[in-house]
Amino acid sequence: MKVCVYAICKNEEKFIRRWYNSMKEADKIFVLDTGSSDGSFEVLKELGVNVKKEIIKPWRFDEARNRSLDMVDEDADICVCTDLDEVFEKGWRCKLEKVWTDGVTRASYTFNWSLDDDGHPLVSFNSDKIHARAGYRWTHPVHEVLNYDGEEKRVVDESIVLNHYPDRKKSRSSYLPLLELSVREDPLDDRNMHYLGREYMYYEKWNEAIDTLIRHLNLEKAVWKDERCASMRFIGRCYKHLKRPLEAEMWYKKALEEAPHLKEPYSELALFYYENGEYSKAISLFLKTLTIKTGYKSYITEWFSTDFSVYDFLSICFYYVNDYPKALEYVNKALEIKEDERVLKNLELILEKM
Repeated sequence: MKVCVYAICKNEEKFIRRWYNSMKEADKIFVLDTGSSDGSFEVLKELGVNVKKEIIKPWRFDEARNRSLDMVDEDADICVCTDLDEVFEKGWRCKLEKVWTDGVTRASYTFNWSLDDDGHPLVSFNSDKIHARAGYRWTHPVHEVLNYDGEEKRVVDESIVLNHYPDRKKSRSSYLPLLELSVREDPLDDRNMHYLGREYMYYEKWNEAIDTLIRHLNLEKAVWKDERCASMRFIGRCYKHLKRPLEAEMWYKKALEEAPHLKEPYSELALFYYENGEYSKAISLFLKTLTIKTGYKSYITEWFSTDFSVYDFLSICFYYVNDYPKALEYVNKALEIKEDERVLKNLELILEKM
């Protein structure tokens, strides 16, 4: 099979060699440089990548993705779209060829969107940016989606792993106006309405976020309970920041009613009580979080729902209700997962009390 990787790039020089070394299992690599001012273009050329420069005006991620896809040879069997801050674990091509049987048009794999300092996944879900050459185009100005003009045949191999190592200093300034544009272009699209509300929350535009997230919940297509639950939790966060705790608590409870199969609504409501010093209520919810089966993969996953964080919070809550044996039990469970300096100091405090 002929396997081709394609990507877009702007000022990614510091990531290029690491990215290239993980992508070079492909037969060819194509990159559209959308206006780098560092040495990205030259480094890509040096490595033998098929690269060209093109300025996309007005800027849209879907347009840039489509232009980079257009660079890929027409006779490619498999197209693999990645970003330059992403790294495949070795052996991905061989695994992909084994599952790519006759008629397959798209493949899903494990995408570790966020990892801790030790390389353990915090947020992990299945992504699906591996596809056949013909019939696919990208849509939406941001948080772009890959659409197919026929009937897809999908395969999944979660042993194919792509890790994300983002540049935390990189600006997200283009996201908000592009999301606003995306919603104007398709006001009935539930996914982008949710993303827009979340983006307003990131920008601390609390009232705009609340209004937009409620619009999301009222859309006919907004039926995925995990995402609906997230919108409700985000509304709760906004009310919390507006110093309206009764509304915040109400929305957190709505989120829990919407998706009791998820850890996140339990742990976020628990966190709300924890922050308000209601430790007994927090303990009950954090303990419930731990009873929910792990392993579901979704971009909805939150750091405060990971076992380490829940154990950490439980140890603190038990400390404040003077149950030091339980505090010791959970601080030790947290430390079994990660030797954190702050948690080690908590252990000392608990032992002093005992």
